[in-house]
Amino acid sequence: MEITGNRLAGRVAAITAGTRSIGRAIAEAFLAEGASVVVNGRSADKGDAMLAEVDAGDRLAFFAGSAADQSVVEGLVDFTVERFGAIDVMVANAGGVGQSAPVMEMPDDEWQYELNLNLNQTFWATRRALANMVPRGWGRIIAISSIEGKHGKPNVAGYTANKHAVNGFVKSVAREVGRSGVTVNSICPGLVLTDMVYEKAGRALGLGGVEGVIEHYTADTALGRCVTVEELAAMAVHLASDAGAGITGTNISVDGGAAFY
Repeated sequence: MEITGNRLAGRVAAITAGTRSIGRAIAEAFLAEGASVVVNGRSADKGDAMLAEVDAGDRLAFFAGSAADQSVVEGLVDFTVERFGAIDVMVANAGGVGQSAPVMEMPDDEWQYELNLNLNQTFWATRRALANMVPRGWGRIIAISSIEGKHGKPNVAGYTANKHAVNGFVKSVAREVGRSGVTVNSICPGLVLTDMVYEKAGRALGLGGVEGVIEHYTADTALGRCVTVEELAAMAVHLASDAGAGITGTNISVDGGAAFY
């Protein structure tokens, strides 16, 4: 799916975990629609590679660090404002499972890490970005949640709990800032074949690798297939554009028809 147009011309976006998979697809779609974008990532090498590979001139910048670190997330927002003069769209994309385990075996430090990476980074990014958006009367907060924020799977209770919390968080914040011209939503992907899926999901869910994960997740979907990063990016573009002005406080499933709510 190719996205080309001018729907985000003049807008400025920041994306946590934006150098690969879903985050990178959103960044490239935003750039194709005319936005300036700052992507965050833990690896400076991946950031440099993306800057070299994506033909966006001075409309693309990189900010290094882990989104599980409050100073990095807040620094990303500050850097974006310093670099481009404002922040119009904040995409809290970072998230994942650090160490899958049954609740009885989940160590405190792992629970805290997943809390920081999934929920707290959404809070830190939102709070910092709103300070720039609300006074200007326009803004978009987009949290990348998960279908697991509506369902649940064994051995990933931390991830599931955090994504449920993200979905509730956007509903509350949307009520707080809606009349200031800022919308706040989450996108809930179904199975997307990201690096995390290949690296961890099969083992985490006891499904014997990525093939078992695909079969398990797609069996009960309307489309019978995985969704793509381009499909998620298309939804992010819509929410970030003027066309998304009437959508706020929602948890939008892009999951191939796994959850009809």
